[in-house]
Amino acid sequence: MWKYILAFCLLAAPAHAELEEARDAMEAGDFTRAYELFWPAARSGNADAEELIGVMYALGLGVEQDYERAFEWYLRSAMKGHPGAQSGVGWYYEVGLGMPAPDLTRAYMWYVLSAIGGDPDAAISQEEVVKKMTPDQIEKAHVLIDDYRVWMYPFR
Repeated sequence: MWKYILAFCLLAAPAHAELEEARDAMEAGDFTRAYELFWPAARSGNADAEELIGVMYALGLGVEQDYERAFEWYLRSAMKGHPGAQSGVGWYYEVGLGMPAPDLTRAYMWYVLSAIGGDPDAAISQEEVVKKMTPDQIEKAHVLIDDYRVWMYPFR
């Protein structure tokens, strides 16, 4: 059994090192290099890399700014339980960026899930968006939250 664990750790280590190198490249302003390093991990389903690729598309860092692609990358990461990406998805739904129209029900849902996941700013966003919602929208959001919460956060 320990041989399998060791093999997994050895395989995972380079990916972790590449993510750290990519973050360093972002901090240094070398966005092209950061994207090159994030891309394989993001395509392999790493939630951190997916979220950061979303950030790059959202802000046009090393890539052409593209809100729809940013949203898609945030959503991939959010569906894996990444709290930062969940807040990002909530914001996109709140303002309607990269989509036909705002959807406050889904914005609220994603902010709540992000807060459950530990994003400290999500509760503030949740409080602000709920002020713009109807009672029906809030009720529908809570149905969706209950559906997602048991799947994403079964022990919370």
